[in-house]
Amino acid sequence: MPIYEYQCPECGEEFEKLVRSMSAADEVSCPACKSNKVKRKMSLVASKGGDCSTCSTSCSPGSI
Repeated sequence: MPIYEYQCPECGEEFEKLVRSMSAADEVSCPACKSNKVKRKMSLVASKGGDCSTCSTSCSPGSI
């Protein structure tokens, strides 16, 4: 179940929402003004750890 980031064009509120299904993603409303015209934002994904041996850049632990 992904957590999506949204922004409301009506009031400017930015919020996150846990979405259980793709159909539920279309039913999200702003928690501040209750508008259903919210826009999903591009989210950055981060992970801790991992294998840098396949990475095209050199990095050290903790530099990400």
